[in-house]
Amino acid sequence: MNLSIADLRKDYTLSGLTEAETSSDPFQQFALWFSQALGAQVLEPNAMTLATIDINGHPRARIVLLKGFDENGLIFHTNYDSAKGKNIAVHPQVALVFWWGELERQVRIEGNAEKISTQESEIYFSSRPLDSQIGAWASAQSEVVSSRDELESRFVEYKKSFSDKPIPRPANWGGYRIVPHFFEFWQGRSSRLHDRLCYRLSNEQWIRERLCP
Repeated sequence: MNLSIADLRKDYTLSGLTEAETSSDPFQQFALWFSQALGAQVLEPNAMTLATIDINGHPRARIVLLKGFDENGLIFHTNYDSAKGKNIAVHPQVALVFWWGELERQVRIEGNAEKISTQESEIYFSSRPLDSQIGAWASAQSEVVSSRDELESRFVEYKKSFSDKPIPRPANWGGYRIVPHFFEFWQGRSSRLHDRLCYRLSNEQWIRERLCP
């Protein structure tokens, strides 16, 4: 391929972001942008990069799916014994990134992760497709598995064992709530003069500031 990666660039021209058109409440602003991402039919608008810190202080990141949000925080679900679950147990400080390329927008969020209640986890788990519920039992997330065949064999075994009864939630599977103390709303602009409006929590009040791109 005759491709120069250094020459890959895009000029962002769709929109701007001013203080006058944003809410003083970052949760309301996030709700507005999320709604607009849905309306623009962004591919998986609830996909977000979750960055954690492992026991050695090394950063780790992966894509997870947002499953709910309100003024208390943003929720995703996983295996508590997974790599990210173990990271959070040691360092609850995490960061999230949403990228909505169709709208030339990015949202960054920083905060602390905490487990949601058992009841909340139960409600969500029971709402999942049955095969996804079985998958939560079959996969020892982040652990080494000898082959794809072994994983599929576990799935078949659990599917048989749960064939005639409700599937319980595994005790090590549930939700986390990210409680933010920082938001950044980024709107791409021409000539790399992007708009960056940030909200930081100070004495229980949100302070909005503009950052240079």
